[in-house]
Amino acid sequence: MILWAALVMSHWCLGLSGAAGLERIERCSTRCSQGLHCKNKPDSLFPPPCQTPADGLDTSSVFHNISLSPVMRCEGKQKCSLHLKIKTKLQLHESVHGVSICTMATGMMGNCRIVIFTRASRERLSGQQVELENDCTDLSPGQQVRVTVKTVPSYCGITWSATYEAPGCVGEDLRRHVPECITGRLSYDVDPQKRELSVRVSDMLEDYSYYLRLCRRKDFICAGTGVNKLIKKEEPVKSVILPYARPLPCLCIEGWSAVMDAPRVQVCPFTDRLEELWSEITFDPLAGTLSWEPACPVAAVVALCQEREDGGCVDLPHSSRNVSREKMTFTEVDPHPQLCMKFTAASQSWTRCPFANGRFQAWEIVVTRKQDREDVQMSSQINATFAVGLCVTSEGSAGCHVTETQTVHVEKGKAVGLNLAGELCGSCLQVTRLDVKFAATVNHCLKECDPSTDPAISRQASWDLTWVVVPAGVFLSGIIIVILVLHALLTVYQRRKQERNGDCSLEKQTGPSFECVVPAFQSQPVLHGGVLIPDALQYGNTERANLISN
Repeated sequence: MILWAALVMSHWCLGLSGAAGLERIERCSTRCSQGLHCKNKPDSLFPPPCQTPADGLDTSSVFHNISLSPVMRCEGKQKCSLHLKIKTKLQLHESVHGVSICTMATGMMGNCRIVIFTRASRERLSGQQVELENDCTDLSPGQQVRVTVKTVPSYCGITWSATYEAPGCVGEDLRRHVPECITGRLSYDVDPQKRELSVRVSDMLEDYSYYLRLCRRKDFICAGTGVNKLIKKEEPVKSVILPYARPLPCLCIEGWSAVMDAPRVQVCPFTDRLEELWSEITFDPLAGTLSWEPACPVAAVVALCQEREDGGCVDLPHSSRNVSREKMTFTEVDPHPQLCMKFTAASQSWTRCPFANGRFQAWEIVVTRKQDREDVQMSSQINATFAVGLCVTSEGSAGCHVTETQTVHVEKGKAVGLNLAGELCGSCLQVTRLDVKFAATVNHCLKECDPSTDPAISRQASWDLTWVVVPAGVFLSGIIIVILVLHALLTVYQRRKQERNGDCSLEKQTGPSFECVVPAFQSQPVLHGGVLIPDALQYGNTERANLISN
């Protein structure tokens, strides 16, 4: 139980130490073991040569457990500096009067400190192990220093050396309190409709303005894409609006304090938008080259493929290439709408078809119907060579089996007929361009034959139609004639009836005893006194009829 409690306490203490960050000191100093009196002394610019050590005196017998660690000395919340603490244990000898500690950084002059032990303390503690600490060596974040510890006087061969690298500005403690590491904190909101980034800054370096910009990060360099925005130190709201053109994965927000050689912080809001990289595809129709250059560094595999009807894309042989940041170019490419480019990155694939709109299509197949058969021709906008095969599809198989193949040379602007034997209706043509490195194999299927276009069937259908149409025409003509005759007779009857009714009305006016009786249908003329009276005279004018009869 006691052991368990001790483990818990030690873990808790270690956690507090880690949370507190680096060890703090109020001022730099040199500290020695209790009873050992020591004092600092400046080192000579030209130290004397080393001496021969006494018997039994070597490095392992003098220095023990030398350790190097960073400490922090602060004069304010954001005014802290790094120092190197050197701690060593040594076996005190009468011939060892002190210790020399030298540090040297790349490109800088060396800095040495000498700690001298008093004679009285040396004699009193001779043969005992003592401790020595010094934390007056200045450090910069991420700096490498060479530390050398020697005895005073310097004995040949008794020395200890090591290389130490100071912590960089990745720790939270340094980023909050050491001016060389304070970059500020960036937060942002994205407005995809307006293509704007609203950026806010916190924990800026006190008493300094702040710069913000958008940049494209490539390797260790972030190249600016627009003007810098300045947030003045007296502004209460520390935010700006940054417009962007495309949400690229390497597009970052970069911020830094307005001081010389200030550290910078970068935040990249679109790191997962890899699909934005696949649009930089260009084609040179004169050279026949298809190129793609990544706007951002990316580890991807690029290949040419042929688009299928089901939406898939089959890779063309020998077209797969690895790319990271350089421009990728495919030479001698046939710009057919089915030819596409496939990108594979981060276990995902994207397909882009730059010729889908048919703008650069160089050739086509034209099918016409001539003399009761299909006439197939190839036309091209350039001089090209093709392999054309007649293929058939079998039931249960999606593939097309080529039965015969021929090579066709097509000149620019001249159509070439394909002399294909057999019935072409319902069959397919498989066409591949041969004079380029990368080309799609295109299947062009012809329509099924229309039975109505067969001459024998057309003649038989014509005779069958004649035997139906002629009797129907005769029958309809007879009906029309009968209807016209009946209509004429009815018209004559109605006209005569109206004339008789007019004569009767006249007689009634001249004499009431006169009787007017006319047969309903009188088709023969009347003989009066040897004179033949026409019907029209009888019905049209009664008075004239009576006069002639008398």
